[in-house]
Amino acid sequence: MRLIFMGTPDFAVPALHALHAAGHEIVAVYSQPPRPAGRGKALRASPVQQAAEALGLPVRHPEKLRKNEEEWAAFAALEADAAVVAAYGLILPQVMLDAPRLGCMNIHASLLPRWRGASPIQSSILAGDTESGVTIMQMEAGLDTGPMLLREAVPITAETTATSLHDALSAIGGQLAVRVLAEHPAPTPQPEDGVTYAPMLTREDGRLDWSQSAAALDLRIRALTPWPGTFTVQADGTVLKIGAATPLPDRKHTATPGTALDDALTIACGDGALRLTRLQKPGRGMMDADAFLRGQPMPAGTRLYHTPPVAPDAE
Repeated sequence: MRLIFMGTPDFAVPALHALHAAGHEIVAVYSQPPRPAGRGKALRASPVQQAAEALGLPVRHPEKLRKNEEEWAAFAALEADAAVVAAYGLILPQVMLDAPRLGCMNIHASLLPRWRGASPIQSSILAGDTESGVTIMQMEAGLDTGPMLLREAVPITAETTATSLHDALSAIGGQLAVRVLAEHPAPTPQPEDGVTYAPMLTREDGRLDWSQSAAALDLRIRALTPWPGTFTVQADGTVLKIGAATPLPDRKHTATPGTALDDALTIACGDGALRLTRLQKPGRGMMDADAFLRGQPMPAGTRLYHTPPVAPDAE
């Protein structure tokens, strides 16, 4: 088939490779424009653009699609059979959804209708779901509301992280996209029950509230690492990023939440405790707990905070 592929981050790259390997003619790849990145803020092409160029595929990266009639015409002129979209990052106007002969299909990282929206991978872990998956849907104007073509579930376990789930769903998405184009499954409307929305995440979502249970904080760390990342604050206001932890839900204590219960980074929670296993100081890389403690001991009784404490003379 003549295909247009539209995607931007790492999540979309396996689908591009799978469609190319299946022998489809990819007449254009759309991706977000290169953005400043790294310490030097040099422009860096998206992972999808880099993958497309390595395959010798033409890449387009318009800044916007809304009211962009020139881009609409260019898109239609490609005379594609279908467009495959995976985490592209721009909303397609109806005129573009209607341009390919078979329309546009989206690779969405959840079991729709659960977790429509921007952060389905993180939201599924954060909510304590026992499974996630990929849904291939026919695109329409609503936010992830289109009829479903294929979907596949994967379990979420106590060891699942956003990274591991991302990688699993990314691979499945490519496989399912190839199957849809080969099998032409009949579309199935999404159920009206069970709709949930996965919001855009911000850095503040990663702020750890030690009054929560160890189980809830474990979910937050696994869901939001590496992005937007989780963090806590020391008494002097220093921010510590938390990369991994082990929940100890049965650890009994009477300490104020956020207090170190020993010299090994076991932190009191509202219920149970959390042993921090990977941390990052400002200006340093993420490190294992042993390496962190060699440079900055954290003895029993040390406090960590949700927000910096207010100094007495500042009250």
